[in-house]
Amino acid sequence: MHPSTHAQSRPDHVAYKLVPNGETVTYRELDERSNQAAHLWRSLGLKRGDGIAILMENNARYYELAWACDRSGLYFTCVSSRLSAAEAAYIVRDSGAGVLLSSKSLLEVARGVAAEIPELPVYVVDGPAEGMRDYLAERDAMPITSIADESCGAPMLYSSGTTGRPKGVRFDLREGPIDGPESLASLAIEMYRFNADMIYLSPAPMYHSAPLRFSMAVHRVGGTVVAMERFDAEYALRLIEQERVTHSQWVPTHFIRMLKLPPEARGRYELSSHQLAFHAAAPCPVPVKQAMLDWWGPIIYEYYAATEFNGLTMISPEEWRSHPGSVGKARFGTIHILSDSGAPLPPRTDGLIYFEGGTRFAYYKDPAKTAEAYNDKGWSAVGDIGWVDEEGYLYLTDRKSFMIISGGVNLYPQEIENVIVNHPKVTDVAVIGAPDEDLGEKIVAVVQPSRWSDAGPALAAEIQAYVLSHLSKLKVPRQVDFVEELPRHPTGKLHKRELRDRYWPAAPQAR
Repeated sequence: MHPSTHAQSRPDHVAYKLVPNGETVTYRELDERSNQAAHLWRSLGLKRGDGIAILMENNARYYELAWACDRSGLYFTCVSSRLSAAEAAYIVRDSGAGVLLSSKSLLEVARGVAAEIPELPVYVVDGPAEGMRDYLAERDAMPITSIADESCGAPMLYSSGTTGRPKGVRFDLREGPIDGPESLASLAIEMYRFNADMIYLSPAPMYHSAPLRFSMAVHRVGGTVVAMERFDAEYALRLIEQERVTHSQWVPTHFIRMLKLPPEARGRYELSSHQLAFHAAAPCPVPVKQAMLDWWGPIIYEYYAATEFNGLTMISPEEWRSHPGSVGKARFGTIHILSDSGAPLPPRTDGLIYFEGGTRFAYYKDPAKTAEAYNDKGWSAVGDIGWVDEEGYLYLTDRKSFMIISGGVNLYPQEIENVIVNHPKVTDVAVIGAPDEDLGEKIVAVVQPSRWSDAGPALAAEIQAYVLSHLSKLKVPRQVDFVEELPRHPTGKLHKRELRDRYWPAAPQAR
């Protein structure tokens, strides 16, 4: 299963279409262009085990770059298009990328990265730009045939906790031919009925793990990806009708925004082609999931997995109806719920979620953090808290040491706290997630000012502007509250749970 196979068997079948741009790429074109890019990597001296970084919005070059790496044994690190230059430069440098590929829309950020890493070749993928290398010109000078030493590559995406900068999640590269079995594609065929006639709607940013990997799984089976340049709720519904979409993937924020459309908009489109939808990335509120099932019918599946892919759960719509709020049973790995001391916990008791027998992973260049993820039995945890019922269904009750998930995007409080605490009028700060009807969670900064008399709207606005001058807009707190003293233990440990509970209404789950 590989796009090169489909390029031979049905070369003119559409591999992907970018909307509303309208550019379509066939399997022949995807195969030829990814071959050319693979030759380009080799001409730059990149060999198996090396890597590139991709800093782009959703565009038509994204998949060919990923497949070029996948067939040349390279790691590809997808960098969020919403980061500042300094944030992007950290990831690019840390990943060890030998090349950065960007687009004209992110040229300013790319120039900032280039300024911090002057030895790094930087390409622009959509035409020439002053001071940058022209990807299209150099790609088109390369052969369309495959390189002599094809081998399997892999994404190396970045994940993090709340205690530091992001870390690369690195897996061993697969051995064997590039068209050999691949675990996610095999699972998608079995569980989600992926097939060569499917039309898959991908409304999320390509730099996210799930949209990227599942789109590539579609290409492995020979289907068509319809990739949205950006999400719009009503346009997504129109695309299901217009493109005869059969499969789709979402995050809960997408559901919320579609449910908030006027009734006439929700009922305007014919969705009968839609056979299966699945979602993940953030916990879905029970009423939202119920409303979506009532609207779309029993076609909505859910899974739970981390970027580390140390384990996987899945749940069908029928199972969810009888176990509302669950993310399903283990499909990959065995779930263990352990206490802080490592003792096994009984059903319906919150604890740290461990997986036994899942994929082994490493945090790139951080053996200490890697070791912390594993216990003495070799089981791994990524910091999520949850419980299982007597049937083995998993329920999530907390997330990655208070990591904030806003609109399906992971945000890390420590990074924001480290900026705010340097403000001259701030003594202490805690950043938490609070409920948000649209995004799921919003960033709230709880600030202890140096002088209580400064507390108020003016200082709040000043802090927001200060964060914006250091980090991307995505990380600016939507709300700044003031307290005379933060709840810290004499040892200095912040009781963040106590603080966070002030913002979250009590919502006990049936046990």
